[in-house]
Amino acid sequence: VQLVESGGGLVQAGGSLRLSCAASGSINSPKAMGWYRQAPGKQRELVALITSIGTTHYADSVKGRFTISRDNAKNTVYLQMNSLKLEDTAVYYCNAVYEYTLWGQGTRVTVSS
Repeated sequence: VQLVESGGGLVQAGGSLRLSCAASGSINSPKAMGWYRQAPGKQRELVALITSIGTTHYADSVKGRFTISRDNAKNTVYLQMNSLKLEDTAVYYCNAVYEYTLWGQGTRVTVSS
């Protein structure tokens, strides 16, 4: 089973990006999928997660700006990021929870002024 992320890049403050993460190689759907991020010199932190039944949770710092969604048929999770701020700059990692936990390779998001 592997996670393949896409959608990172460079964007100006106030702009938008959409991240995608597809889980492949398993006949089971993840119990939950989420996005974490790690900025330089900081610990990895939860950004948002979504369960198999659609329950969502967001970090306070992204509430109202980011939206997580999931396509269970495709085992894919998305993170729509709007009104991006400089402090959103980080490597974003996809996460999927089965009986074990998988991590993606990370995709870099850089927000410039």
